[in-house]
Amino acid sequence: MRILHTMLRVGDLERSIAFYTEILGMKLLRRQDYPDGRFTLAFVGYGPESEQAALELTHNWDTSSYDLGSGYGHVALEVPDAYAACAEIKRRGGVVTREAGPMKHGTTVIAFVQDPDGYKVELIQRGT
Repeated sequence: MRILHTMLRVGDLERSIAFYTEILGMKLLRRQDYPDGRFTLAFVGYGPESEQAALELTHNWDTSSYDLGSGYGHVALEVPDAYAACAEIKRRGGVVTREAGPMKHGTTVIAFVQDPDGYKVELIQRGT
């Protein structure tokens, strides 16, 4: 078994695709409209779905926003340098909500960014 994808409901699909591709450097892997169900699915990731997990961005055409609730935590991405990643994300127009630095009660270097719908994405520096 392996993890295939994580699904996030998004209010503005184009804005979300732009964030994940232009800000975080993922690729749009596939996209399909389902007119009878009034929704679109877009899959983004860093490599082919046959080899890596992806994010499924679900856009229900009649819903512009969602209550994120208190159960959701974050999606985590490994980066070579969290400090450089934060600088590049800000340069590309992304929002860094926690600057890179050692985690509380540990030495792992982490940072957090926020996508357009308010979902948190953790950056974890490789090797720390």
